[in-house]
Amino acid sequence: MLKLYTLNYIYILLLTGLMGVTPLYSQDFNHKFKLSNATPYVKEAVILTLDLNQTNHNMVLFFHFTLKKSPHYTFHRLSAKESGENIAAKVHYEYLIYPLHSGEIQLHFELIEKSTTEENLAYSFSGDRDNVKGLTTVNTSIALMPLTLHVKPLPKGTMLVGDFNLTHTFTKHHATAYEPLPFQVTLQGRGYLPLLEELYTNKDKFTLFKERPIIKAVNSLQGTISTVTYPMAFSHTESFTLPPLNINAFNPKTKQSYTLKVKKQHFTVEPVEVKSLVDKIDYPTPLKSDWSWLSSFLSYLMVFIAGYFSAISLKWRVKRVATTQHPLKEKIKACQEKKQLLQLLMATDSKAYSQSIEKLENSLYGNSKITVHTVKAELLKGLE
Repeated sequence: MLKLYTLNYIYILLLTGLMGVTPLYSQDFNHKFKLSNATPYVKEAVILTLDLNQTNHNMVLFFHFTLKKSPHYTFHRLSAKESGENIAAKVHYEYLIYPLHSGEIQLHFELIEKSTTEENLAYSFSGDRDNVKGLTTVNTSIALMPLTLHVKPLPKGTMLVGDFNLTHTFTKHHATAYEPLPFQVTLQGRGYLPLLEELYTNKDKFTLFKERPIIKAVNSLQGTISTVTYPMAFSHTESFTLPPLNINAFNPKTKQSYTLKVKKQHFTVEPVEVKSLVDKIDYPTPLKSDWSWLSSFLSYLMVFIAGYFSAISLKWRVKRVATTQHPLKEKIKACQEKKQLLQLLMATDSKAYSQSIEKLENSLYGNSKITVHTVKAELLKGLE
């Protein structure tokens, strides 16, 4: 009889595991896991959901759930929505997971059941269910069976995973020797955060100055939408050519590889004569008694006082209101494609323009038919 029960249990686990849903059992509550994709590519977004439903109505239950940290995957909790009464708790968790290598990866969990009575809750309850003071609970660690991801490898040489585009800005292509030449590369799109160790290396052809990347990222059920900017600068004593930049990317949704490129750039550097770099003035100057600074100081003081009183008098004059056009208007008008407009709004203020961003995302990645001209018109009207 025991053997038959064991075989049936294994069969249920195998069947539900293949479906991406694993039911778990407890005398106090039941659980259900669900994976959006059990066979992702490396660094492809996977959504994990867990539903907890209290079945024992003779106690008050609280839950603490999370994934265990691992070098095999990264995760972000998107939400934990709680509903139900004190003795009929229901919690819905949502997590965003990125597997970091190919092969089988097991997801391990930590779940703690916290039980108490309604009398204890009534005595210490303050605010909502997550805000209790001095509440006594019985904590029980629940062992959950791990879920397995069967992760597919990426094409050889892949550097980014997701749907991204690249823009770059060169401030100038002419400089004098040792003068810095600013350069900026921006990666925008949806997918695993596009962080690269280096875009260019210094191979004695030029001097490279780098700063830390500027990262803006938002995690959601659709994955991670991000903008990563790489500020840098070059300098050299003579003219040089910057080699082309090729970043190999892979889109797991379309299963297609693509390349983000920056064409080679030539910089003209004018040499500087050595004698012009030598200062002919002694510095610091020889020590001697010099009171000329006093007259300069008094002159600056008089100018400051005059300016101060002039500023006070201006407060009582008629104020002129200068009307200027919102700087974002021209940028919005210049956007001809939905992706360009989406990237501009995300980089400017993703919260302030969340409605327009959602419309553009639904049009790009969903079934919405809205045009870029319609969204632009709404934005421009709101800036008036």
